[in-house]
Amino acid sequence: MDEEAAAESRPAGGSAADGAPADAAPAAREAPEAAPRPFDEERDGPVSEEEALRSLAAGAGADAAERSEARRASAIADLIAARLGDDAAGTRIGTLALFNDSVSFGGGFHPGGGRGPGPARGTGASVALDATELADHTALFVQPEGYDTALDELCEQALLVLTGPPGSGRAATAVNLLSESMALGGSGGGGCHRLLDPAVPADPGWEPPAKDRGYLVEVDEGPSGAGPFGVRRLTSLAATLRASGCRLVLTGGHDLARAAAGEAGAAPYARFALAPPDPLAVLERRVLGHGPDLRARSRLRALLDTCGATRALREQPAARHAVRLASVITADGDLAAAVAALRDPSEQVRGWFQQHRAPAPVAFALAAAVLEGSGYLTVAEAAVALHTALAPPEPAPADLRFTDRLGHEQQWLKVDTAADGPPRVRFRSPLLGRAVLVHAWSTLDGRRDAVLDWLRRLLGHRDLEVRARASVAAGVLAWADHHYAVHRFLTAWAGSTSWPQRQGAATALGVAGSRPGSADAVWELLDSWARGGSSAYERRLAGTAADAVGTLLGRTAPDRAVGVLRAALDRGDDWGTLPYVAWGGVHLVHQGQAASLLSAQLEWSAPQDHSPMVNKTLSAFVFAVSRPYERPAGVAETVKGIPGVPVLLSRFSSYSEQLTELWARALARRPVQDAALPALREWIDTFAPLCPGALDHIAELLRGVARRPGKHRERLRWWLEKWADDPDRPSAGAAVLRHHV
Repeated sequence: MDEEAAAESRPAGGSAADGAPADAAPAAREAPEAAPRPFDEERDGPVSEEEALRSLAAGAGADAAERSEARRASAIADLIAARLGDDAAGTRIGTLALFNDSVSFGGGFHPGGGRGPGPARGTGASVALDATELADHTALFVQPEGYDTALDELCEQALLVLTGPPGSGRAATAVNLLSESMALGGSGGGGCHRLLDPAVPADPGWEPPAKDRGYLVEVDEGPSGAGPFGVRRLTSLAATLRASGCRLVLTGGHDLARAAAGEAGAAPYARFALAPPDPLAVLERRVLGHGPDLRARSRLRALLDTCGATRALREQPAARHAVRLASVITADGDLAAAVAALRDPSEQVRGWFQQHRAPAPVAFALAAAVLEGSGYLTVAEAAVALHTALAPPEPAPADLRFTDRLGHEQQWLKVDTAADGPPRVRFRSPLLGRAVLVHAWSTLDGRRDAVLDWLRRLLGHRDLEVRARASVAAGVLAWADHHYAVHRFLTAWAGSTSWPQRQGAATALGVAGSRPGSADAVWELLDSWARGGSSAYERRLAGTAADAVGTLLGRTAPDRAVGVLRAALDRGDDWGTLPYVAWGGVHLVHQGQAASLLSAQLEWSAPQDHSPMVNKTLSAFVFAVSRPYERPAGVAETVKGIPGVPVLLSRFSSYSEQLTELWARALARRPVQDAALPALREWIDTFAPLCPGALDHIAELLRGVARRPGKHRERLRWWLEKWADDPDRPSAGAAVLRHHV
């Protein structure tokens, strides 16, 4: 005899004990003496119905804070992943052509192209700059700020140490300074020469090959190249140059600036810290020449904006890029294609990793790629942790000062400062962070384990934003090689006993599946996990699959999402996956896919019998209608909800027919009824006062349930009267609603 038939056979007044309908007594136990304890999640084998329902009840409180944090982290991750997709739209970034021939970069800025091989280094030889190269550097040169002061000091001191980041126009500025200073000194006939071995002037006995000449020396990047040029050697070199009537400009980067640093005004040689030029000014000068017509300038700027060149030069402000685009314009070439090639981060990333192999810059670049948009201190802390894993062990912590070298080693990064928050680290191009991750993952073979271990530790970080960004980074790595990622780390994380790792795997799979090319593979993986066995490990995999459908992945494919939830739930008498599926349903509702979930639950519970699948489905439904909505801080809402009120109550009118039928099924039978009645009272007493119009929605719901055949009206009237007249906790809402039934 089913529940309704049993109810029909009893007296209409209910049981002799308390006047309740005969099916009401079990649900009356709303305040158990001891808090329910969840089942042992580490125990292999099937989980009973009683254990699963206890765990589900405990899940409403015991791990609510943990789930709340997970939801906020997931919301942040979804936003980041969506931005990644938007930024990359229409841009080719695959595996970044990782195994093409490598690209090398020279020391300074040479807009006319590369230099010929010339005489061998180490001989002290020099080569004169010919008329073509001189004209290339000087004819359309844009003077940087402080140029006139640097020229005066070079004329006076004979030696100028000119430093700046690569691509700032060091060589072009040096050639112009040398040409003008030699002309001002009356020795222009000596010309400008480039010393082919930059280490030669560091020798104490070195003298200029000839008198009355200007010399350009481009010091190799790194401490080894700049180290010999300390204050003492530069002081002696300046005296030698003055005695021979020569002038020399020594160009380099951060390490040369540090080596040459002395007390201000005390050193007998000049120093000039070069600020990068405005790339738009360089391009304009190259295209329009000196003193351009205002209309021509306006037309050029409009062209640059239309083709995206202005944005591209903001992302890569090196002067050489401005020169490249200017040559395309003057040759009437395809500017849009040139801009697209410039914005494609493949070559930039490959070139950077060819140049920078030391642990410190690599660690900071990867930390910035994973945590882009986070505060500088957060990024630096993560970079230090990764550096520790990449570098050989040291007896004391490494003296890492990333800010000192950002402008030289990490020109693709910027540190945005704001009055209302900490400085934040960002790539100049939104495409670069992803490209850096994929390139490092695909090429740094000896460091892959260290990077992966570091990323796994970030998943347990106290900062939710760090955890979310680390999860997104793991998803980006899965784009590079889905099969490898699944077997190397995603499955291990998904089946881990660590909740942050399981949540990280779910988010990563949501990101990985957001690409059309990898979506099918991700869904197949989730489905296989959902259909697994009853061991504790397999239950955790199924739970991670259920969590993953509550991410961006489920929002974009809700039908496939509910398919995974059904596969995880439909395990016969094994109830172990119920808590995971119930939470997955909540997350799917908060992703704006309540209609798909409710339709599926109506289908799964259609037999309305006592089968496990029906009871599991209705238990998951009751859980979903009981979970209050939390607005994710700092993240755009996917679904409009009222904080502290279940979405399925505040948006009742959107799903009224589905909700009415599911409520009727849940209230009609035990054991689901034992949770459904307290959930209904919570709607009335706790949530309705927080939600305008909610009591009217509940009245509509109860009228709809009461119209159904059977004992629905009698049951509702009895419980509403009981709650309204409760001597310890009388319900004003129930007193109003009983007149509607």
